Amino acid sequence: MHNRLFLSAPHMSGKELQYIEEVFESNYIAPLGAFVDRFEESVKSYTGTSNALAVSSGTAAIHLALRVLGVGKGDDILASTFTFIGSISAILYQNANPVFVDSEMKSWNISPELLNKYLLSCAKKPKALILTHLYGMSADIEKIAEICKLHGVYLIEDAAESLGATYKEKHTGTFGDFGIYSFNGNKILTTSGGGMLISENREWIEKAKFYSTAAKESFIHYEHKEYGYNYRMSNVLAAIGVAQMEVIEERVAKKREIFSWYQEFLAEIDEISFMPELSKSRGNRWLTALVFKTTPYEDVMHALEEINVESRPLWKPMHMQPLFKDNLACLDGTSENLYKHGLCLASSTTMNKKDVENICNVIKNICAK
Repeated sequence: MHNRLFLSAPHMSGKELQYIEEVFESNYIAPLGAFVDRFEESVKSYTGTSNALAVSSGTAAIHLALRVLGVGKGDDILASTFTFIGSISAILYQNANPVFVDSEMKSWNISPELLNKYLLSCAKKPKALILTHLYGMSADIEKIAEICKLHGVYLIEDAAESLGATYKEKHTGTFGDFGIYSFNGNKILTTSGGGMLISENREWIEKAKFYSTAAKESFIHYEHKEYGYNYRMSNVLAAIGVAQMEVIEERVAKKREIFSWYQEFLAEIDEISFMPELSKSRGNRWLTALVFKTTPYEDVMHALEEINVESRPLWKPMHMQPLFKDNLACLDGTSENLYKHGLCLASSTTMNKKDVENICNVIKNICAK
């Protein structure tokens, strides 16, 4: 049995240890230090954003954004239903109410039409929208940003999965009032755990930094008028991030190449449809995702597991989760249908074309049955 092929395994650049050694030599291994600043600068330089804050996770970044925007108890917060719960958890931290919006088939991301429909008819105006760029592929972000602006709704882009993805050559995460990235172990770049909050509004980022460091007032002693969190990233993890950012374009290119191999080997299988890419966008293809017309995805998963290859169903929509059974939602069945028929395939940047061919041969055999 060959070594396991994971959905998206960490892939080190080669310079991580060098930078970590520099951290240890400086003895700044705790939160903050030169590499935190360097990591923030590298993300700003790459994405073109003006302000960035390195934090402990993508969810922490969303939480800080909601706090800075004044979201509180009883507020309604719109969100993509077709996403990971980390996109939604921070809403609950603020005692606010998630309101879910379904996807559209042309992108699998949140539907601008349903979003606008809800905002035109809702009895209570939501305070913000948390939009997820699913599986590294851009949503119809320009249209969504226009709708949010028209209705006076703050836009937070959850670009946790989509670092390196662009729409009209502008990076996902930079269209909204806030954007967030994740550097969890399975993302296109990883610091083992961590996130980044970005915004064009410097005052907001400074306020988020204040909350992320225990909300300590500027006294020599510890003085607190507000409560905060221990959300800043450590200098050690930031050093890993600096090394990872140096190869971001290589990783995007490899992810897209892996997707093209899947397309090539499965081109003649009418049973399969891949996640689409919007015109004028470049997804990072974090995970190659597809849906089957009639083949049960469970059969494919079990067959791949037999050759030690990881796969996973598409996200179970948030409105289907027991935790949110009583929450409002604007739905048309799109995300439920995708979830019932879809699968994410192994997409690690350490994979080669033969790995993909072996996986596709298994898929072909199952579909032929």
